[in-house]
Amino acid sequence: MLTTEGLDEAEAIVRRHVAPTPQYAWPLLAAELGAEVWVKHENHTPTGAFKVRGGLVYVDRLRRERPDVPGIITATRGNHGQSIAFAGRVAGIPVTVLVPHGNSPDKNAAMSGFGADVVVHGHDFQAARERAGELAARDGLVSVPSFHPDLVAGVATYARELFDAAGELDAVYVGVGMGSGICGLMGVRDLLGLRTEIIGVVAEQAPATQLSFDAGRVVSTERADTFIDGVACRVPDEEAIAAIVAGAARIVAVSEDDCAEAIRTLLRTTHNLAEPGGAVALAGLLTSAERDRQRGRRVGVVLSGGNLDGPLLAEILAGRTPVP
Repeated sequence: MLTTEGLDEAEAIVRRHVAPTPQYAWPLLAAELGAEVWVKHENHTPTGAFKVRGGLVYVDRLRRERPDVPGIITATRGNHGQSIAFAGRVAGIPVTVLVPHGNSPDKNAAMSGFGADVVVHGHDFQAARERAGELAARDGLVSVPSFHPDLVAGVATYARELFDAAGELDAVYVGVGMGSGICGLMGVRDLLGLRTEIIGVVAEQAPATQLSFDAGRVVSTERADTFIDGVACRVPDEEAIAAIVAGAARIVAVSEDDCAEAIRTLLRTTHNLAEPGGAVALAGLLTSAERDRQRGRRVGVVLSGGNLDGPLLAEILAGRTPVP
């Protein structure tokens, strides 16, 4: 799925619009966890998440191969949609984004701000995703999937930055939604010949990826009701699951309380604001079993999103866990 040449090409495209994001080894996290903990700050991109990298690469190829494309459409819980909206504006292509009812108002506003037509449909991401496919067929639009080799190549550029700066880490924790982030990380690790363990993190209330990893095949769930919206997947992608099964060390599931505590921990130890999907990687590392595994080691966590709504932040800072 990922080659050195493809990664170089993706990096050249991404660099036109997105500067490298920082990665820091935070001393307060080290003291708390008994490990050297590097945080990759993908909350510092123009959309507040790593997804923008993949959107730029996907839309760049689409524009070159189909210069007359009338428009593109996709479904999202927020950050993928921002990515496509941002890239569509750069390329001058109209963008429609389907979101489920109850989606983050701030993320909806951000997508609209980047020029997308935001359409609300369905009770969850999967319902919005299916409707986007129907509208693409009806209106002759290009349907942008949530997982695609170009998306993986684009987001993989964050992994190259992390390993170039931090060197070979013993382990890296990353949240898993539809899979581009973890697959990009594993791909760069393999290209560099590193032995780093890659651990995916999901929500206990949206366990489809963990169930699929354990079974070695796609396992869907009926519901994915979690306030950790960036990982609220109930029908995983078959290609992504095959790659995760082949390349990840394990998938860890965290509770809603775990994730709320991780948001508070990141704010206290790094003064960075993480959305639930951005904090879920640290939530995985903060579980007792993973703390014990990583004590005394060099570990990375990907802070993959910083788009947190004010009402959710108020709940979390008050010591409570939001209800999805």
